[in-house]
Amino acid sequence: MGSLSERAAFLGLRIITYFVVLVVGYILFDIIKNGIGVLSWSFLTTYPNPDGTGGIFPAIVGTFYLVLGTILVALPLGMASAVYLTEYAKQGFLNNQIRLAIVTLAGVPSIVFGLFGLGLFVLFLNFGTSILAGSLTLACMILPTIIVSSEEALRAVPQTLREASLALGATKWETIRKSVLPYAIPGMMTGSILGVGRAAGETAPILLTVAAFFLPQLPGSVFDQVMALPYHLYVLAMQFPNAETVRPTQYGTALVLLLLVLGLNIGAIVLRAHFRKRNRW
Repeated sequence: MGSLSERAAFLGLRIITYFVVLVVGYILFDIIKNGIGVLSWSFLTTYPNPDGTGGIFPAIVGTFYLVLGTILVALPLGMASAVYLTEYAKQGFLNNQIRLAIVTLAGVPSIVFGLFGLGLFVLFLNFGTSILAGSLTLACMILPTIIVSSEEALRAVPQTLREASLALGATKWETIRKSVLPYAIPGMMTGSILGVGRAAGETAPILLTVAAFFLPQLPGSVFDQVMALPYHLYVLAMQFPNAETVRPTQYGTALVLLLLVLGLNIGAIVLRAHFRKRNRW
C-alpha cells in the first residue's frame, strides 16, 4: 500500500488519461459517424466544385505526390545523417551542439517551416508554389524527427556486435551494413514513417508553398500547384463554416485524411514487425 499522496497522484493521472482518451474517442466517433456515409467511389474519384461540393480526387492525388516527394528526400537524407552522427562523427562538444539543434528543430511549429520554405524554395530558388517546393519544405520539417528516431534505433544496437564484427576483420562500413543496420532498421523505419504521417496531415507548410483550393486538372510536373487534403479541409472549414451543403464534404475529407494517416501508422507497425521477425538477437 502506498502513501495517501502517492495514491492520490496515481488517481489524478488515471483520471487525466481517461479524460484525454474520452475526448479523442469522441472526436473520432463524430468524424466516423458523419463521414462514413459520404465515402463512395464517386466522392473519391470525381473533381470538386468551386462551391466546396463534389469529390476530392485531386486532393488525394496531390497529397500522394507530396508524401512521395517528402519520402524521397527526407528518408535517405535523415537516415544517412543519423548513421554519420552515431557511427562516424567524433563525439564531443560540436556533435552535442548539432544534436541539440536537431532536437530543437523537431519542436519548431510547422508554420515556421512554411515561412522558411516560402523564403528559400518559392522565392529565393524560384521554384514557385509547386510540388517541389512543398515536398522540400515538408522534408525539412520531418528531417529532425527522422534523425532523432534513427539515432535512437542505432544506439539501441549493442556495442558488442560492432566490436565482434571489427575483431573479425570487417571494415567500418561492412560492420554498419551487416551488423548494425539490420537490427536498427525496424526502429528507423517506424520513426520515419510516423514522421511522414505527420507531414501528410500538416496544413501550414503547404499553405505557403504548394496548395491550392480548387484546380480543374491534375498537376503535370513538379513545378505545378496541387490540391491537398489538409488544405482542402482547412478551406472548407474556414470559407464555408455554416454551409449545410458543404458539411458532408468536410466530414468526408476529414475521414479520408484520418484513414490516410492511420494507414501510414499501421504500415510502420507492420514494417517493424516484419523486420524484427527477420532479425533476432
